[in-house]
Amino acid sequence: MRSVMTSKERVLTAFANQEPDRVPINYFANAGIHSRLMRHFELADTDSEGLYQALGVDFRSVGAPYVGPRLHPEVPERNIDPCWGIHTRWIEHKSGGYWDYCDFPLRNATLDNVLEWPMPSPDDHDYSGIFEICKKYSEYAIHIGNPGLGDVINSTGMLCGMEDVLIALALDDEPIRTLIDRKIDVQLEITRRVLEAARGGIDFMWLGEDLGTQKSPLISMDLFRKQIRPRHQKFINLAKAYDLPVMIHTCGSSSWAYEDFIEMGMNAVDTLQPEAANMDPQYLKEHFGGRLAFHGCISTAGPVAYGSVDDVIADCRKTLDIMMPGGGYCFAPTHALQDNSPTENVVAMYEVAQNYGKYRD
Repeated sequence: MRSVMTSKERVLTAFANQEPDRVPINYFANAGIHSRLMRHFELADTDSEGLYQALGVDFRSVGAPYVGPRLHPEVPERNIDPCWGIHTRWIEHKSGGYWDYCDFPLRNATLDNVLEWPMPSPDDHDYSGIFEICKKYSEYAIHIGNPGLGDVINSTGMLCGMEDVLIALALDDEPIRTLIDRKIDVQLEITRRVLEAARGGIDFMWLGEDLGTQKSPLISMDLFRKQIRPRHQKFINLAKAYDLPVMIHTCGSSSWAYEDFIEMGMNAVDTLQPEAANMDPQYLKEHFGGRLAFHGCISTAGPVAYGSVDDVIADCRKTLDIMMPGGGYCFAPTHALQDNSPTENVVAMYEVAQNYGKYRD
């Protein structure tokens, strides 16, 4: 058995495509299954840190909370993001519910509409507690950002509607191009200030972009290189200025863009839906192993949601058998664990990661 690493050492070793003591573990979940896990481990409703400890989670996040005025008014029967103005409505389903995007207030927007749309100022975020948070969780792998950082298609679609965004990208439409760049400029400056405030306490940057359907790319390579890659490169360049590795979240069939990611300086890829085209763990390991680290692969639409405990154990062990050799793998669900996932399946999933995911000399 190898000597025990800290979570920070474990994650950074995997990101360097080397073998740590065990696979790093990450967790994200919808509210319903999260609450059931808290009850399973007999934790207080507010003790998320206790749950991370129980599951062996190696990652922590840090950011600068918004403390400025509400920029977008509330609307009855809607949840309105106070900073960006994204509208969502609550949708019930048999295992719980979720907030779904709606209304699309900038659909058919003119350039004037976009220029007048209120956006948060980097000055209205609180950076004062970042260093202390990094210090508190210094043994963990701390990231700045998430799957929404630097995202072009998905987050713009939340305001404009997906059809408008895809057409606008293809036509190089000025209003939506301006909206995208306004948002990215704000995110970049906030991220830069967080990195400064952390004083070396952050370990990697997490970006996001949805690039694939289940069967194919969502956009062409030419469109990716024209509209997405230059905007992502700004964040990668910022991360590299602080000597940080970068991970990007990409839903669906997205390995078609991985060679470009490598050229851009990306270190790791997240989500890795195994049921999508060219996203099977064996395919990813054979084509990109040693050049990109992997984070994900445990499908939230697979055995964890629909199988038995034995099915979950077999699926997780199979994924680990493929992904662990040579290092470069972080165990995580493909998306937030869904409320239709039985509690015992999720518990089994993390028990496999903690026990079967150990490297042995």
